[in-house]
Amino acid sequence: MTDQIFAGLKIRDLKVVFDGFVAVGGVDLEVPRNDIRFLIGPNGAGKTTIVDAVTGLVKSTGTIEFGEQKLHGKKVHQIARMGIGRTFQTATVFEELSVLQNLDIAAGAGRGVMTMLRKRKGVPEEVAEALDTIKLTKQLNTPAGILSHGQKQWLEIGMLLVQDSKLLLLDEPVAGMSHDERDATGELLNEIAGTRTVVVVEHDMDFMRKFARSVTVLHQGTKLSEGTVAEVQGDPKVQEVYLGQAATEEAIASGMVKEKA
Repeated sequence: MTDQIFAGLKIRDLKVVFDGFVAVGGVDLEVPRNDIRFLIGPNGAGKTTIVDAVTGLVKSTGTIEFGEQKLHGKKVHQIARMGIGRTFQTATVFEELSVLQNLDIAAGAGRGVMTMLRKRKGVPEEVAEALDTIKLTKQLNTPAGILSHGQKQWLEIGMLLVQDSKLLLLDEPVAGMSHDERDATGELLNEIAGTRTVVVVEHDMDFMRKFARSVTVLHQGTKLSEGTVAEVQGDPKVQEVYLGQAATEEAIASGMVKEKA
């Protein structure tokens, strides 16, 4: 890399320690702008902990930057205001409110609570654009609680879009989704990455192979391998780690490694 500002997520020597246990041990990571980077690895590899560190949910050492912004040491709400958004494995939407009201709240439209709860004729431009992107325009007045599992995840992503998040950190976004919902989510990520950077923590290897633009493999809190899907799948170190796990059959079934004849 040159000395110019890296227009993406840049992590250097990231360490996270919990009561003496090293959850992340000196990880370097660079995710270029407009990338869809998948973080994969066995359970306990440090994937979600890295995301937690980027968003300020856990204490860490090292440096974390997004573009010209230094994230490390900032509070959660400060990082969110800097255009860093994340989702969790379980969608955190206001289930009693409509899709439109959820997006309104996220957009910070500055309307009073009673006004927010009433229907209105117009829809703000940024909200309308988000509805179109997440394919929920027809459900704008639908209570979020009766949406499908996949639609709730899309709504949560839409809530980040109306906040103008430039870096989206998604924790297992397709867990529990149907095949069609997974494909629709992948297409959504492709569209979002046209103007944003996306990092996905994921265990679904089929989804990863189909939609990842780049992959980082983590193991025991360190970076094991990085590159394209083909490069990391062909890396002997990755194959050794997966074959060395107790759940070898699961690793084979996932397609991360091939069963020997």
